[in-house]
Amino acid sequence: MRILVTGGAGFIGSNIVSAIVEEHEVTVLDNLHTGNVDNLKDVKSEIDLIEDSCGNIRSRMPDSGVDAIVHLGIPSSSPMYKENPLLVGSAINDAISVFEFARDAGAKVVFASSSSLYNGVPTPHREDAKIGVTDYYTEARLCIERIAELYHELHDVNSIGLRFFSVYGHNERAKGIYANIVSQFLWEMQKGEIPVIYGDGEQTRDFVFVKDVVQACTLAMKKDIFGVFNVGTGESHSFNDVVRILNSELGTEIEPQHIENPLKNYVGHTLADLTRAGDVLGYNPEYSLERGIKELIG
Repeated sequence: MRILVTGGAGFIGSNIVSAIVEEHEVTVLDNLHTGNVDNLKDVKSEIDLIEDSCGNIRSRMPDSGVDAIVHLGIPSSSPMYKENPLLVGSAINDAISVFEFARDAGAKVVFASSSSLYNGVPTPHREDAKIGVTDYYTEARLCIERIAELYHELHDVNSIGLRFFSVYGHNERAKGIYANIVSQFLWEMQKGEIPVIYGDGEQTRDFVFVKDVVQACTLAMKKDIFGVFNVGTGESHSFNDVVRILNSELGTEIEPQHIENPLKNYVGHTLADLTRAGDVLGYNPEYSLERGIKELIG
């Protein structure tokens, strides 16, 4: 297949590109805001790289020979939207540009959504749960899911939305302060610094290693259907657990600093129900948190 990956120089995107480039013809469209061409250094000679935003997809990709689009070129952290609410509009408009391109090309779309949509919903989180908007970020994500549904109903564009849970792994450095807490704690503790945890540290996340996310995306690319699916591990761990595992792997004994949580609408717990993803996509995560951290450090 000829595959276009938006955000393909970013954290998740670069891992996907590296995994699929041997079997597919890959083009990357990335404005390099939180991406980095160094993430693609091992495959750069095997791909076409276009440095631009998703909003310009139709002018930069005039060829309609694309079979599938993996749309990851979406600002992926809630604080980004809090700092700049105008990102909501640009994320939605970029998604419309991607779906318009898919409509013209007759291509299917796999796009990133988020487990943040489940904020306030009891665990485990199922795709059919009643969800709502709790911040600018979830407004953008939910709207993109609705746009995908409209393009399916009105224009027969097949798409799969993947509600990523807390993804961590290689090539995350360029995200800086927006990186997953696993990576941020790791970087701090490798320098002997003390990680800071909001509250008592018993908040939990379904931490999913990026290689499991790659598995989900590649499975989704093979399907000509419409739907939304969770991508996690089906297990949750507290922030205290993360520090404990990191200490074990690093051979350190660093105690975290606990401070009062300054954030409104803070997510308390996430846990993916993977029944639908397993039944329909064949998704089966392989990485426990311990295994993922070991490979990340290794």
